[in-house]
Amino acid sequence: MATRDSMQGLDDVRRGAAGGSADSVLTWQGDRREESGEESGRRDKDVRVYRCEECSKEFSRLGHLKRHMRTHTGEKPYRCEECSKEFNQLSNLKRHMRTHTGEKPYRCEECSRQFSQLSDLKTHMRTHTGEKPYRCEDCSRQFCQLAILKTHMHTHTGEKPYRCEQCSMQFSVLSNLKTHMRTHTGEKPYRCGECSRQFSKLSNLKRHMRAHTGEKPYKCEECSRQFSQLGDLKKHMQTHTGEKPHKCEECCKQFSLMGSLKRHMRTHTGEKPYRCEECSRQFSELDHLKTHMRTHTGEKPYRCEECSRQFNQLVHLKKHMRTHTGEKPYRCEECSRQFSQLGDLKKHMRTHTGEKPHRCEECSRQFSVLSSLKNHMRTHTGEKPYKCEECSRPVSQLGNLKTHMRTHTGEKPYTCEECSRQFSQLGHLKSHMKTHYGQTEGVRDEAGSSVN
Repeated sequence: MATRDSMQGLDDVRRGAAGGSADSVLTWQGDRREESGEESGRRDKDVRVYRCEECSKEFSRLGHLKRHMRTHTGEKPYRCEECSKEFNQLSNLKRHMRTHTGEKPYRCEECSRQFSQLSDLKTHMRTHTGEKPYRCEDCSRQFCQLAILKTHMHTHTGEKPYRCEQCSMQFSVLSNLKTHMRTHTGEKPYRCGECSRQFSKLSNLKRHMRAHTGEKPYKCEECSRQFSQLGDLKKHMQTHTGEKPHKCEECCKQFSLMGSLKRHMRTHTGEKPYRCEECSRQFSELDHLKTHMRTHTGEKPYRCEECSRQFNQLVHLKKHMRTHTGEKPYRCEECSRQFSQLGDLKKHMRTHTGEKPHRCEECSRQFSVLSSLKNHMRTHTGEKPYKCEECSRPVSQLGNLKTHMRTHTGEKPYTCEECSRQFSQLGHLKSHMKTHYGQTEGVRDEAGSSVN
């Protein structure tokens, strides 16, 4: 607050203004006032001018000088009773109080939006008028707000005044620093109202929402295909142009996207930068880590519309769908047999080539299918992972368990075509057939299929 002497000085200034000479200039210097005989050519003779001794700024009213002096003294006599914040002017306190009361006395006549401050209304009005009074002297780009122009200038000066205290990364815009800080804090303030998934950036939430709405605002001008994300459209466009500007220096393979080249380079370097926090397994691609994480979380986001079975990978759902459609897109060029899975075709091809790539390290026996090797290994290890739920008998092969279960269920799927006698095991039927023919022809199972 002002001292008694300073207030007396102001009273003296006031009295001097009332009764002093018309040619005098009254100055205020902290706790005293002085009268000068100087006359300015730009002042009317009937006007008293109050001059600040700190910065020589002049005022036509004493009250204005008093308010101005607080910018030098730091005095803040007006205090908010709600939050104790202090202000040097009463008008500033009144504006501040609207943050507590929610009062918005300034209204836009165009859209009826209301504002708590007149300056905010003036700025908003430019969205209707299109006025952009602030112009960049470097590139002539215009802006509706001075703050936006100042931020834009950083693109020319290269200035990055905002620095992260955690990793020293610098930013030209304060909002970018705030967004970056969430990578350290883990904060995700933006939440999807549909699935409750949370995001650290509003733009990421907006993109995610398109997965629910089905919105695809980006359209290819060549083929009219639409995309939900701009990045996907850009990638797609290269299928039309054929452009592959990014080349691998190791093997000369070319890529349309820099990101694709970076991922490819890891096949040469062996780098696996993405690590699972649960089991420490490492991956070369982020998508592979995300897919792997579902083995820990149990998440199965892909659901079959036919039978409601769920899968943790889209490729597994696509394979499963063929069990409903009967589609068999993979065909053997040797015998024209078709398969629904590429892996099944590869296994089948070994029946033509005779290839047996899987070898037992114990006895050197070779197998064309990995599962056959695994089954064979149990003859060495003695492992019996399959257990009968009825009598707890352990068996080494799943097929043996199924055969054993028939001793409990009484099922006899193999039928003799000569006498209709039924058997629970194929070997028993073959032995029986010898009583008719001395051979095993004419054997069929319950489905009527011939068994040789």
